[in-house]
Amino acid sequence: MGTKRKYDIVVFGATGFTGQLTAQYLASHGGDKLRWALAGRNLAKLEEVRAGLAELNPACADLALLQADVADPPSLEAVASAAKVVITTVGPYIRYGEPLVAACAEAGTDYVDLTGEPEFVDRMWLAYHDKAKASGARIVNACGFDSIPHDLGAYFTVQQLPDDVPLTVEGFVKAGGEISGGTWHSAISAFSRLREYSKVARERRSREGWPVDRKIGSTRQTIRFEKSLNAWVVPFPSIDPQMVRRSAAADDRYGPSFRYGHYIQVKKLSTVAGLVGGAGVAVLGAQFKPTRDRLLKFRDPGQGPSAEKRAKAWFRVRFIGRGGGQHVVTEVTGGDPGYGETSKMLAESALCLAKDRLPKRAGVLTPANAMGNKLIERLRKAGIGFNVVETSR
Repeated sequence: MGTKRKYDIVVFGATGFTGQLTAQYLASHGGDKLRWALAGRNLAKLEEVRAGLAELNPACADLALLQADVADPPSLEAVASAAKVVITTVGPYIRYGEPLVAACAEAGTDYVDLTGEPEFVDRMWLAYHDKAKASGARIVNACGFDSIPHDLGAYFTVQQLPDDVPLTVEGFVKAGGEISGGTWHSAISAFSRLREYSKVARERRSREGWPVDRKIGSTRQTIRFEKSLNAWVVPFPSIDPQMVRRSAAADDRYGPSFRYGHYIQVKKLSTVAGLVGGAGVAVLGAQFKPTRDRLLKFRDPGQGPSAEKRAKAWFRVRFIGRGGGQHVVTEVTGGDPGYGETSKMLAESALCLAKDRLPKRAGVLTPANAMGNKLIERLRKAGIGFNVVETSR
């Protein structure tokens, strides 16, 4: 990024529910010297958002408003050219995300989103990784609850274990709160495109390859009762384990052999049956337009729960790591995963890219690979816990 940009950060999609929360976080925590702007399709709605931000921070009354639309590539190019980092909350990303990635990769502009869509991430790697490397852009996907706690949590756990030995890490997710409307729509969209995703994933594997001198893979995952948690655990095939494994493939610190397993944690066996059955219904229903449309109506992507409900929500991801005769248990903890903490993680990721001294890497990257310990430090200061629970030999 050779020329000085007008803005440190531009929030694209600032009129949506999560976009507004992200903007509110920046207004309250971005600092007096942050140069930032709001972007979206509707200037009148952007003005309403700006007025609300000015109540939190009077300096926001002068925030610049940029009119931009995914259907208007020149408007996105103007946003990318003006910013050091662009945050986007406009999803589902498989439908709306590519034009902004293209603009940022071309302009050498850093980019963060909160996608949980594996197909989108793989498509962006195939189409823009090389261009972003050449321009110096860091395209960092999955900077919300997907996949910051899991990707950085596994990275944090690995750092508690010995160097240069085979490592195994398992992550167990437990949360209380509402799934976001955007996440729901993205999930149904992803379920409806399993064939397309399978093809794209194969193409990425073929082109990207894996380290030839190191082994990266999954643990043998089954539904089981985990005594250390006093709970049943169910394999969780989200984007998170893929992000963890890609971080491991890019970093020798994960050891000569690294395996990762990812689970949801539940108390009762009956809940396991409900989870598996519900997931099956959602996947099957997403294959047909009438049932897919009905599923999408369950949640509005532009709306979310009240502040009171968000205040009661929480998450905990416990990691169990083993290697070199050592055993470690760590936790990543926080509040409302679907909205409050997701907007915090997204905003802090953008601030990290804009302000911190980071490894000289570019391309389509994972959060751990792009930001690592610098982002962990930021998130800790922002109230998200990264803690060692126990260690033993």
